[in-house]
Amino acid sequence: MASYCGKCGTELSPDKQFCASCGAPVAAGFAPVAPVASYSPVPSAPPPAAGFGTVAPAPPAVQPVAAGGSTVKIVLIVVGVIVLLGILAVAAVGFFAWRVSRAFHVSGSGDHASVSIPGVMSANTTEKFSASDLGTDVYPGAQSGKGGMRMTLPNGSMVTAVFTTSDSKDQVVSYYKSKFGDQAATYDTADGALLQLKKSDKEVVMVTVTAKPDQINGKTQITIVHTTSNKP
Repeated sequence: MASYCGKCGTELSPDKQFCASCGAPVAAGFAPVAPVASYSPVPSAPPPAAGFGTVAPAPPAVQPVAAGGSTVKIVLIVVGVIVLLGILAVAAVGFFAWRVSRAFHVSGSGDHASVSIPGVMSANTTEKFSASDLGTDVYPGAQSGKGGMRMTLPNGSMVTAVFTTSDSKDQVVSYYKSKFGDQAATYDTADGALLQLKKSDKEVVMVTVTAKPDQINGKTQITIVHTTSNKP
């Protein structure tokens, strides 16, 4: 190991008792110096992994993104459109109800009351229907019942009449079978029957016969529906 003068720093010879440069005694100025090792950077140790006994660093806080002005405008526009559609729908319903109330008329009272909407429907519990109205004859001796109605639609019309008779269901069915002939379709059950006659592509007559001892004072009910079409 080399030694140097403690006064001037000159390297000393091992066999000399005084510094050859400044003359200082070696005993007073001996200062051994360890050789300098080459520099090698020491890598810093990686941070300990998060685990038991260690606390993982907290993730950076996510800052909320403020809604831009364009988003707010779009939301307001959508809400406005929904509100406007609701107002229009209410106005349309109100206008329709007003039109119906202007056209709706009730006259008379009790069984003689008549309810009518010009050009649409007319109902009267005591109205008389002819064979031409019904598309077939009324059962002989049958009495008019409640439920008669006339309806005129843009594509045609419909007339409904209700009758009652003391005759049995089979007697009424037999009568209309003779009137309709083999062209009629018949659906018969224990307490009811349906006869349908298609006179043409634009005209149909249906007769429903119902007989239930516990209803209508044990009488047989006859319902005739005559529909016509104006479609070309």
